[in-house]
Amino acid sequence: LLSARIPNSSMVRSLDIPEVLKEDDRPKWDNKFQYILSCVGFAVGLGNVWRFPYLCQIYGGGAFLIPYVIALVFEGIPLFHLELAIGQRLRKGSIGVWNTISPYFGGVGIGSLMVSFIVSLYYNTILAWVMWYFINSFQEPLPWSACPLNGNRTGYIEECHESTAVNYFWYRRALNISSDITDNGNLQWWLVLCLAICWAIVYICTIRGIESTGKAIYVTAIFPYVVLTIFLIRGLTLPGATEGLVYFFTPNMNILKNPRVWLDAATQIFFSLSLAFGGLIAFSSYNSPKNDCEKDAVTIAIVNSMTSLYASIPVFSILGFKATTGYWDCLDRNIIGIINEFDLPDQSIMRDNYTIWFGFLNTTHPKKIASLKLRSCDLQEFLDASGTGLAFIVFTEAIILMPGSQGWAVLFFVMLFSLGLSSMFGNIEGILTPLLELHVVSKSVPKEVLSGVICLVSFVTALCFTLRSGSYWLEVFDSYAGSLPLLIIAFFEVTGVVYVYGIKRFSDDVKWMTGRQPNFYWQVSWRIISPLLMLTVFIAFVTLQTQEQPSYGAWNPKYVCRPIFLIHLFSKNIVTIFSYLLMLQN
Repeated sequence: LLSARIPNSSMVRSLDIPEVLKEDDRPKWDNKFQYILSCVGFAVGLGNVWRFPYLCQIYGGGAFLIPYVIALVFEGIPLFHLELAIGQRLRKGSIGVWNTISPYFGGVGIGSLMVSFIVSLYYNTILAWVMWYFINSFQEPLPWSACPLNGNRTGYIEECHESTAVNYFWYRRALNISSDITDNGNLQWWLVLCLAICWAIVYICTIRGIESTGKAIYVTAIFPYVVLTIFLIRGLTLPGATEGLVYFFTPNMNILKNPRVWLDAATQIFFSLSLAFGGLIAFSSYNSPKNDCEKDAVTIAIVNSMTSLYASIPVFSILGFKATTGYWDCLDRNIIGIINEFDLPDQSIMRDNYTIWFGFLNTTHPKKIASLKLRSCDLQEFLDASGTGLAFIVFTEAIILMPGSQGWAVLFFVMLFSLGLSSMFGNIEGILTPLLELHVVSKSVPKEVLSGVICLVSFVTALCFTLRSGSYWLEVFDSYAGSLPLLIIAFFEVTGVVYVYGIKRFSDDVKWMTGRQPNFYWQVSWRIISPLLMLTVFIAFVTLQTQEQPSYGAWNPKYVCRPIFLIHLFSKNIVTIFSYLLMLQN
């Protein structure tokens, strides 16, 4: 029955002209460069300048590249090639492709559609945060550069004074965050407005599918590289840039003993290449049937990974600058304290000789030194002092210290918005194309109307992320919607093609499209290595999840960021949280 439903390569050769003519009504890319840019824009997103540097930082700098490259070669590139090839060959979106392979695999396409929808909700919310920062970047001085005065104008607002101006602006001015996830609060009007603007921009760019996104992608995909290059040049000229790059490229090989490193490297590939979302299948379905999808897959995957490395250089240069500035400030505070306590001449103690003076005075006057409660100044600690808030906390704090901070802030947030917007094009295409294939909407309904309905429904649904507890819910969605579901979908994709569609038939199709038979590397990766690798990652993921309590970081009104364990919240609001988590797992 499967053979009757799917034409093999010999049948296709005899039907070359009719098949092409039959698909003439399907939209097509204007040119090959537009298609490559769209795939690169979809794959290259916020994770390349946000998540990848963060993982490199916490997992031994350059040591993380080892599991990352292994996962890229044996998991990322083979799956990327498979999605491009199957979409181009069958010329359908995710649901159409898997229904064609087998009706039992239709759920794989629906799963991709649902993941694309859920990820689009919180991904565009992040863009709303970016827009809020972008709007505030035109103020002089930048609003997160100093704490605001209290009501009596006799001092700074206590919450800001006990924390930092950057943290206060992020948690209180931008998010107006609640103390935990059960305290939903009201909709924050400024976030609602930014979210509405972001969805309006997405709608305008995706109003006619690839016919409109293909034009916008020339800006959204190329502009971030221009800004990254500007930041690269500026970052390398900042004091402390060398220390940041040494920290990045110096591998800590002992960290590779931690299984979590290998797990995060494997899951990062899914985020980085946008695998299993359905957008790549949809994009490739608009290609000419006789397109070299193998060359495209390797090229785009390498460009994506090189972009991550390229973006990490300015990121770590600027983080090195921030760490060095913080280290110098720490030394200066200690020096002033010692000079005042011992009544020493000004400039008798400098940064260069501070260690010598401290050792001498600590030996001769230990009680006096102890009474000063000097801070321990270690450059390594300042380099370690960042985390997942890289874009909105660490980087914004570094920008304050740079001359012309207002212009750098505008450039940085425009770059982030462009990166996120081009990824949103792929997410929306992963929703729009499958919906058209489900035939739940009449063909008489214009594509502009359907795109508008998708964006409107997404906007209304995403309003939950603009509540005071919205960032907590976004963290829960990000933890559950963008990892395990994608892993499961990708596993069924490769097993469906190899063992249901048939690896021989698929190889023949690839040969018909590219003019050459898939080599030994592709065959072994598709048949054995990729499925086993994903199965291993799945088992490791589930094992680690059962050993850890689900938690999230919460902003403490007492100025301490504390972990809140979801298990304690179940007793307070079990129905709400369980329903959200159940929806994510489904």
